Amino acid sequence: MMLSRAKPAVGRGVQPTDKRKKKGRKIPKLEELLSKRDFTGAITLLEFKRHVGEEEEDTNLWIGYCAFHLGDYKRALEEYENATKEENCNSEVWVNLACTYFFLGMYKQAEAAGFKASKSRLQNRLLFHLAHKFNDEKKLMSFHQNLQDVTEDQLSLASIHYMRSHYQEAIDIYKRILLDNREYLALNVYVALCYYKLDYYDVSQEVLAVYLQQIPDSTIALNLKACNHFRLYNGRAAEAELKSLMGNASSSFEFAKELIRHNLVVFRGGEGALQVLPPLVDVIPEARLNLVIYYLRQEYILKGVVNAALGQEMGSAFLLIQSEKMKNDYIYLSWLARCYIMNKKPRLAWELYLKMETSGESFSLLQLIANDCYKMGQFYYSAKAFDVLERLDPNPEYWEGKRGACVGIFQMIVAGREPKETLREVLHLLRSTGNTQVEYMIRIMKKWAKENRVPI
Repeated sequence: MMLSRAKPAVGRGVQPTDKRKKKGRKIPKLEELLSKRDFTGAITLLEFKRHVGEEEEDTNLWIGYCAFHLGDYKRALEEYENATKEENCNSEVWVNLACTYFFLGMYKQAEAAGFKASKSRLQNRLLFHLAHKFNDEKKLMSFHQNLQDVTEDQLSLASIHYMRSHYQEAIDIYKRILLDNREYLALNVYVALCYYKLDYYDVSQEVLAVYLQQIPDSTIALNLKACNHFRLYNGRAAEAELKSLMGNASSSFEFAKELIRHNLVVFRGGEGALQVLPPLVDVIPEARLNLVIYYLRQEYILKGVVNAALGQEMGSAFLLIQSEKMKNDYIYLSWLARCYIMNKKPRLAWELYLKMETSGESFSLLQLIANDCYKMGQFYYSAKAFDVLERLDPNPEYWEGKRGACVGIFQMIVAGREPKETLREVLHLLRSTGNTQVEYMIRIMKKWAKENRVPI
């Protein structure tokens, strides 16, 4: 859908003062900014004129128009609603207001405003889309019959085909329009989107490249390129593509920010799903499906862990595996270690690590033991694991983990839930750290040991 444009006032730009003329500066005219699609500049100019009392005719309509094209639909709504309260309200206001409601997801309000508008192709396109949103097939066919063989109407028809998963029909319309209008570069993005939905990711990339050669900073195009990379390669490659969008000027649209946040969750295998996806369920169609997938994955993982833990307790599951290849696989070892920890057998998990050769996998297993033992209150082996991690990598996080685990052991010793002799090894672990906090901790522990006659 395209907003109806109020007729710009030609030649009414603010005239520069003599001082500005001398400096060669000139305030641009509204039509110049609009022709360059500089909507931010146009709003700035219109607000300036409004402030100094040189407001042009239909200023609020132009501000609404520019705000709409910047994706600031709330600002556009404010301007259009104010315009409807004026005497001799322009008939185009109602259809523009309806389009704004539509993009805000306020479909009932959009329909009410749309019926107040004068009959036009834009009004018909709007009501056509609303009929699709309301799943009203009778109205949909009625408005469909009113569509004409003009570009805007055919683009609306193609978009409905796309939303109904009729991707080939949409491609046919876009290609037909492109044959006569090669300058409509954005249609290449629409065609690429359709090919993406048809799982032709390589073809989608080829079509998309035509557009990106001319518009290299397009948010939607770069996002689609990232999605193609995700399908063709992996999440890491896709995320690398999205990084080029971060901080980009064309990323200022709110819907684009939400799209990027959504896709980062997908590219990262569901990381942050519960924080990001729920608010987007009614905004991005895929968000609901991806949230369901996340919950299903968590359910299966939970079932797997529970069954593995139960099997471990009963002497079945992982320990019955005979394949040497499988038993040497890191995934097997990591899950076996996790089962040991969950079954309060952290010493066996620690022994798995001791049998491994030094590698990236052994480092990962150390992290797993350190964190999972900490969560389960098995502070002795958590402290041992964090101690090794700290010596391999002086990351402050490892010292914090080790410190917390050592305090946890000390509390358990004081409570009589851990042998007092363990305190000697705790002090040894603390002395291997160069952190200034360690002296205070050692002093407290030594004082307690002396008072309770514990040899250290």
